[in-house]
Amino acid sequence: MPSAGAGGPGPISLLGRPAVWLVGGLVAVTAVSWIYLFRMAQDMDAMCHCEEMMMPGGAGMSIGWMLAMWVVMMVAMMVPTAAPMTLFYARFRRGRRPDDRIVLPSSLFLLGYIVAWTVFSIAATALQVMLERTAVMSPMSMKLESRFLGGAILVIAGVFQWTPWKNACLGRCRSPIGFFMTRWRDGAGGSFFMGVHHGLSCLGCCWALMLLLFVLGTMNMLWIAALTALVLIEKVAPRGDLVARIAGVAMVAAGAWMIAS
Repeated sequence: MPSAGAGGPGPISLLGRPAVWLVGGLVAVTAVSWIYLFRMAQDMDAMCHCEEMMMPGGAGMSIGWMLAMWVVMMVAMMVPTAAPMTLFYARFRRGRRPDDRIVLPSSLFLLGYIVAWTVFSIAATALQVMLERTAVMSPMSMKLESRFLGGAILVIAGVFQWTPWKNACLGRCRSPIGFFMTRWRDGAGGSFFMGVHHGLSCLGCCWALMLLLFVLGTMNMLWIAALTALVLIEKVAPRGDLVARIAGVAMVAAGAWMIAS
């Protein structure tokens, strides 16, 4: 199955100067998100050394801080993996309408993608608040206290890597031609809603991987980077689907070990 950059000349070479703006924008959004995420991680580390600064699970500021953390984290992790599809969208649009401007529609496409992951961030925030209020998750380490529950999530995520649901959603992420041929919409609204649709497909593919952050630590920068790399490989590598299955086996093994220990 072709990846987002497969087939013929690359999208950048066919777009000319607009591609510079697109690539620059994607790099800027990703860089700012990762820098802000690092700053948030540093602030959280400082809070861990001040008991009086522990965030109460039900406080408004705490919930707002968590939501900001999840939104920034999803942008930092998922925008790089959406970059090939965004550039392919610009190339596909230029092929359909050679005289059409592609920077604004491509930006709207990416915005729709981010909106889909923002919805996930809201759900993840609600889940984290619930876990902290029930003392299942530590508000300081920001990961699950129970090794059994953590192991169970690892097993579930690993098994999901082998399911038809995962394969179908990953296939849509890896086959941009099929995606745009069957779901094309004209106009600014069409660009936005195609981005939302792509984001939902990506969410269907990666939701279980994102849940691993509750096991590994929602502000553990090393694991955040590792999961980002895994998602990117799954989407664009020649045998990304095989990598996903191999990763699934590793998750099941790690989860079984955690449960047994």
